[in-house]
Amino acid sequence: MAHLMVDFIISLDGYASADGWPGFWGMEGPEYLAWLDSDSEKQHATLMGAKTYRLMSGFAAQAPDDPGFAQLNNMPKTVFSSTLEAPLSWQNTELVKGDAVDAVRDLKKNTTHPLRTLGSLTLCRSLLTAGLVDRFRVVVFPVITGATGQERIFDEYPDVRLDLVESHTFDGRLQLLEYAPTVLDGPPTTNS
Repeated sequence: MAHLMVDFIISLDGYASADGWPGFWGMEGPEYLAWLDSDSEKQHATLMGAKTYRLMSGFAAQAPDDPGFAQLNNMPKTVFSSTLEAPLSWQNTELVKGDAVDAVRDLKKNTTHPLRTLGSLTLCRSLLTAGLVDRFRVVVFPVITGATGQERIFDEYPDVRLDLVESHTFDGRLQLLEYAPTVLDGPPTTNS
């Protein structure tokens, strides 16, 4: 059975991006970039929605020699969309038009290749709510983008308990936090 990880990079105040800021909020360092380029970070299939596909495939087309996009180009990718049409232009990409939760449930049952999301806030929320996520990982960048932040990651999420399974600091400033998630029916009750 495949393992599914939701994987985000976020600002300290929980945004996925910010207007006018460079990628990685301009704070990527050599340790973090080396980790992204490590073999352990390349051995998965990538899942994404249409919005992320349009954005990332556009970046990949504009920067074909960029090492990060060369890595993504070679990875198997699955896009969930009712608006895109096959064939997709980004190499190694499969389009799934049906229900993403059902498709990912089948992927998890029928493959052993690890699965990981890329962006795709709505897709990630749906997969987490359905109980399909095995790990929830964030890399927190030490910036607050309250005035320019876009795409608050955790809005409309269910209540979730997170049990820390790994943490790491990159370049003395970026915090990787990996959790095992448990979706809750509501706030936990306390026994008196």
